[in-house]
Amino acid sequence: MATILIKNAQIINRGKITSGDIFIKNGRIEKIDGSIDQSADREIDATGKYVLPGIIDDQVHFREPGLTHKSDLYTEPRAAVAGGVTSFMEMPNTKPAALTQQLLQDKYDIAATKSLANYSFFMGASNDNLEEVLKTNPENVCGVKVFMGSSTGNMLVDDRTTLEGLFSKVPMLIATHCEDEATIRQNLAYHKAIYGDDIPIKLHPIIRTEEGCYKSSSMAIELAKKYNTRLHILHISTADELELFRNDIPLTEKRITSEVCVHHLYFNAKQYEKFGTQIKCNPAIKAPAHQEALFPALLDNRLDIIATDHAPHTWEEKSNGYLKAPSGVPLIQHTLNVMLEFYHQGKISLERIVEKMCHAPAQCFKVKERGYLDEGFWADLVIVDVEKEWGVAKDNIHYKCNWSPFEGHTFKGSIDATIVSGHLAYENGQFFEEKKGERMLFNL
Repeated sequence: MATILIKNAQIINRGKITSGDIFIKNGRIEKIDGSIDQSADREIDATGKYVLPGIIDDQVHFREPGLTHKSDLYTEPRAAVAGGVTSFMEMPNTKPAALTQQLLQDKYDIAATKSLANYSFFMGASNDNLEEVLKTNPENVCGVKVFMGSSTGNMLVDDRTTLEGLFSKVPMLIATHCEDEATIRQNLAYHKAIYGDDIPIKLHPIIRTEEGCYKSSSMAIELAKKYNTRLHILHISTADELELFRNDIPLTEKRITSEVCVHHLYFNAKQYEKFGTQIKCNPAIKAPAHQEALFPALLDNRLDIIATDHAPHTWEEKSNGYLKAPSGVPLIQHTLNVMLEFYHQGKISLERIVEKMCHAPAQCFKVKERGYLDEGFWADLVIVDVEKEWGVAKDNIHYKCNWSPFEGHTFKGSIDATIVSGHLAYENGQFFEEKKGERMLFNL
């Protein structure tokens, strides 16, 4: 593997920004110093630029197997790497869903041959696969995913007895999608009685309401406290739920953690008029008051991690009316750009972006030797020009679905290069695919 020397960088790591050089050898960071005078196969001058750890996205839907007309384990990891995401954790609601150890292994086998980024996959829980779930190896699988709200196939787990079994017996991290299905069905039936099949998209957050989110999240936390389960609640979208999370202890001591997604920070319900079903997602993007409450909770550590819930669908699918348009937004290529926009607005520092997108996922999931720019760790890193402006357009969107709600938007902040496990995978718009990403491992 080629050695790489990065010179004259502003290095963001562990809450500090320092000037220096980074030497990469055998896939790992061998040395970080103020000045390194050492020959390398490739030298990169990072003068005026920042180097940060590769982003770890703990929630994505890459659709393979079974839904590869939307996206797959080749296209979406490339888009991730172009956006500075070096590692991802992918959800089990594919077709077939990853509900057995063999089906889970099948996904790992595909990723090993196709994914430019490092990868891990959640084991899926259903109402009747506890025995399979308990076979999951916590050293090489990121967690168990429980959909306590709408999902595809047999993945909705809304039976209290089943949930008790999972929370009482699963020894590893359980990640939950929390929306109360009964509340959603009742709201949907009410609005169908009024509008028939022509429900306006603006009613999405009224149907998938904050009450449904809180009811489900609070039940998950009740169960986690009862059984001392390691619980991670995904994509918090409401002000109501924020009271459920602690910020008085370090992340490493928390048994219950939380995530916020970039689209819930960036969009609010007023924008359904402009974007329509493009920003239809579950949980719904909600009223401005909810959006405004999320950022303070992120900064005071009630919300621990920033992720994407990247969930692509074709433009044709998303162009349907409210009832037929699927929920989900393609986001992973632009997640760092969104956060850099907030940085330029003065809402968050670069150090806190790194903390929430790199360090915190590594801590929360106990990722082995990733998430930090530390000597001896895997060389996952991103070189960023925070001042360079660029516009999102069809010809630079790398998702298989080839659309983005940010199309036509100009971002300030550009990803110059991304190194994945010591391999220069992306630089100035070009991909280098001689080496694939690595399977992530986890500390017990």
